[in-house]
Amino acid sequence: MPSTFTAVSYGQTLPAESVAAIRALLLANGCTVLDESRESHPGFETASFGLSADDDAAPALRAALAAAPVAGVDTAVVPESLRGARRKFIIMDVDSTLIQQEVIELLATHAGTEAEVAKVTEAAMRGELDFAESLHHRVATLAGLPETVLAEVGAKIKMSVGAERLVAEAKAAGHTVAAVSGGFAQILAPLAARLGLDFSLANELEIVDGHLTGKVRGAVVDRAAKETKLRDWSAEAGIGMDATMAIGDGANDLDMMNAAALGVAFNAKPAVRAVADAQINLPNLDVALALAGIQAAR
Repeated sequence: MPSTFTAVSYGQTLPAESVAAIRALLLANGCTVLDESRESHPGFETASFGLSADDDAAPALRAALAAAPVAGVDTAVVPESLRGARRKFIIMDVDSTLIQQEVIELLATHAGTEAEVAKVTEAAMRGELDFAESLHHRVATLAGLPETVLAEVGAKIKMSVGAERLVAEAKAAGHTVAAVSGGFAQILAPLAARLGLDFSLANELEIVDGHLTGKVRGAVVDRAAKETKLRDWSAEAGIGMDATMAIGDGANDLDMMNAAALGVAFNAKPAVRAVADAQINLPNLDVALALAGIQAAR
């Protein structure tokens, strides 16, 4: 039975020949193009194709698009359950997604362990190490730092390009936005309050007598916890899983990305890009607005 999808192509520029090549590929893979539109956004352009295809066509179509890449252009196949939803739920990772940096590496600079921590972080994000074990190892190197470093690091946080626009436009349109992080609540909490996020969760660094102990309190926010929060928070918001989008960059994000209606790899590690439903390989997080069909205010 035919279903409707939208193929959203995006790049810094979209030459006519690139759009034509994508259209031809969609037709060659059994899709009927119902409508087509072009838009220009700050830093990127999009072309959207409304498609009719078999119910189970999306995975094969994504594979066909990956096998015949168009230079400088990515194309996401987005289910109508997300694009057409009156209310959508967007959940994001924080480090290297919502923000540009890895907070633990900024903290490690103060402890003189930046190189060690960066090496472990990279391996964990590639999925080569157990995340909880790697987090405990990295946090242990921070033992003895004064808690004042948290404010210093918080002041150095740089939002990803388009992040604030993504949150503001999604919320203005009535959607729900959340952030879940394997990083630290002491950094995420004030950021979430400033952005007006509906839900947020991160690990809590243990502090005793004004100093970091090198431990975290409670259970680690790992990949399983991220998926659980996606399901719990979307249910609390009254939004079905078929209207959810999860955005992340590392192996710790894979479970929530797989569970969402659309899992988006944002400037991600190769192993994450390989299994994501969609990729954003531009430094513009608000490409996600176009994927979800959320009209940004001009």
